[in-house]
Amino acid sequence: MNNNSLVSISDISKEEILRLLRQARYFEANPNHRILEGRVAATLFFEPSTRTRLSFETAVNRLGGRVIGFSDASTTSSSKGETLKDTIKMVSNYVDLIIMRHYLEGAARYATEVTDVPVINAGDGANQHPSQTMLDLYSIYKTQGTLENLTITMVGDLKYGRTVHSLLMALQYFNPTFNFVACKELQMPVEYKQFCDEHGIRYNEYTDFTPEVINSTDILYMTRVQRERFTDIMEYEKVKNLYTLNASMLEGSRDNLRVLHPLPRVNEIAYDVDDSPKAYYFQQAQNGLYARQAIICRALGIDIPEMVD
Repeated sequence: MNNNSLVSISDISKEEILRLLRQARYFEANPNHRILEGRVAATLFFEPSTRTRLSFETAVNRLGGRVIGFSDASTTSSSKGETLKDTIKMVSNYVDLIIMRHYLEGAARYATEVTDVPVINAGDGANQHPSQTMLDLYSIYKTQGTLENLTITMVGDLKYGRTVHSLLMALQYFNPTFNFVACKELQMPVEYKQFCDEHGIRYNEYTDFTPEVINSTDILYMTRVQRERFTDIMEYEKVKNLYTLNASMLEGSRDNLRVLHPLPRVNEIAYDVDDSPKAYYFQQAQNGLYARQAIICRALGIDIPEMVD
């Protein structure tokens, strides 16, 4: 296993998180470099993706590297029955870095066990999504000026939402208060609530998306109910539209409140929210480029400046 792999946000310390945020700030001011010249990265996406794959590939390109890979596993030998182990070991012969999204929880961790090439987890089932967490943290810091003592309200699919799981774990260092808003079927899993209890993290659980909750919030983190995680389509139909944010619901909210969403959205954020100065999800997606540039450099052991002059 390469020690520079990033499978879970728990793989890195508070100090490393803060260093990556400083480096993301550097890359935002200076996005184009040649520091990956001669390096090749593989993007192996066994599950559909738009923002994550394109931002990783753009990050490699802007750093002067090259990308190989696939965005549809049905076009690869895995459709013929090739094992994940064989795919990873084969691709490792060609590249300096593997960026992988997979539908099975634990797949990224397994990949690190069969190769010495660094692996970045671009999402494994409902488990972890550490690069999304880094861009979320960067977005929170940019909009709030701090990561400390914030109230974060997470809404929607908290059961299968790997982005909220990773973000919860990363914020353990910054004294957050969480509001979990979800129906019974999609509540935050017990193991993450136990994590909060073990680390002294305050949290409240709600089934109703009320003005009182919104108006006490600094970061409103909306999530999509993920149809692809449901084996019973009737269960999905029952819960898919329970929580929808519209512009009028933000009228009494704090001036500093910002609405985040890992995207894509379906019905959970009405289009009239897009015109609100509190909507930040498209800028959040843009921040993914800079955060992923920093993560790529960490994976390859490349030293870069941490501060903007």
